Amino acid sequence: MIKKYPEIALERFDKANFWILYFVFKIRKFLKDSILEVGAGCGSFTKGYMKNFQSITLTDMDNNSYNLLKKNFINKKNINVLNSKIEDVDNKFNTLLYFNVLEHVKEDKLEIKNALEKLNYGGHLIILVPAHQIIYSKLDKAVGHYRRYDINFFKENKFENSEIVKLHFLDFFGYFLYHLNKIFFKNETYPTALKIFIWDKISTPITTIIDFLTGYKFGKNILCIYRKTS
Repeated sequence: MIKKYPEIALERFDKANFWILYFVFKIRKFLKDSILEVGAGCGSFTKGYMKNFQSITLTDMDNNSYNLLKKNFINKKNINVLNSKIEDVDNKFNTLLYFNVLEHVKEDKLEIKNALEKLNYGGHLIILVPAHQIIYSKLDKAVGHYRRYDINFFKENKFENSEIVKLHFLDFFGYFLYHLNKIFFKNETYPTALKIFIWDKISTPITTIIDFLTGYKFGKNILCIYRKTS
C-alpha cells in the first residue's frame, strides 16, 4: 500500500531547486543511462538530471501525479511515463531512483527487494528518505509518510545479490529547522511556500558546507545506494 503525496506539497517542493541540484550532485557518479524513477511525483528531481541521459522512465501509481508527469514531459523524447507498480514494470534498468518515496510504502522491505530485481548487474538503486522518527510530525502524516528512518534500517536489513556502496546523512541544518517547525508549528500540515524558500535558498547552501565538514554523520535525510552484485 502506498500513501498519496498531496499535490499542493508536490508543487511547493518543486520550487526547491538548490536542494535538488545538491542531491543530484551527490549521486551523479552512480547515474547511468537506462533510468527508472519510481514515485516521480511531478518530476522535480527528474529536471535536475534529465539533460544528461537518453533513456529515462518515470512511474507513479497516483493518477494525479501520472497526469502531471505526462503534461510536464510531453515533448521530451528521452522520457517515458508509466502508471505502474515496480513489480509490473517489464524492463530492467541500470539505475533505479527512489527520491522521498520509500516512506510512503507500507511494505518498504518488499519494495526494496522488488526494486533490486529490476536492476541489471552492476546497476545502482538510489534511495533518499527522511531521517529520525523523533521529529515525525503532523506534516509527515499529512504528506503520507508511514515513518521516518534510522540509518540502522539499512545496515541491518540485507538483500540478496546486492551491497551498500554509500550510506550517510544529508541536510544537517535542515534537521534543526524541521524540529523547530514541529515544536512551534505543531498543527501545520503542509509547509508554506515561504518556509520552502528559506529552507532551500538559505538553509541548504549552508548545509552543503556543514554536511561536508561533519562527514555527513547527521541530517534530516538518509541517502542509501545499493549496487546489484549478480
